[in-house]
Amino acid sequence: MVFKNVSDFKNRIKKILITAEEIDAAIGRAAKKIDSLYDGKPLIIVGILKGSFVFMADVCRRVTVPCEVGFMAAKSYFEGTQSCGEVKITLDLHRDIEDCHVVILEDIVDTGRTLNDVAALLRSRKPASLTVITLLDKPDRREVDFAPDISLFTIPDLFVVGYGLDCGEYYRNLPYIAEYGE
Repeated sequence: MVFKNVSDFKNRIKKILITAEEIDAAIGRAAKKIDSLYDGKPLIIVGILKGSFVFMADVCRRVTVPCEVGFMAAKSYFEGTQSCGEVKITLDLHRDIEDCHVVILEDIVDTGRTLNDVAALLRSRKPASLTVITLLDKPDRREVDFAPDISLFTIPDLFVVGYGLDCGEYYRNLPYIAEYGE
């Protein structure tokens, strides 16, 4: 993807769906929920790269309970705007999670394939509990029987960018969620 200039970059944003202020308020609520669920328990927060990095950083800064962080990477899009239907784990945790409470933070649940596979893999490692929190949930696109435990926002079937979500690795730096269009 090549942009002629900043205007070309911005012109592909159809409309802002969720503002930075709305995201911030929802993250505050999610952090309070994590604090209430895991106070005094061994907690590991796992971000699914690359899309969740902004979301995870903001949640971690707001959580007050002691926690470790870890990262996994799973791909299903491979440069385009349509999922290929195959999930590949490209980075795994470097820590045993048995008997720990694990919270997965994900940017978006779309077809559900990625989180379904990641959650199944982590459950097989016998954590004390496993909770999935997603910034965005797109239930109209679900192809597998998977539902996150907590969704900050439910959105329609649109291709979205911003706040960590990308198109061809661009747009992750936007402070809001926007509909993308060519």
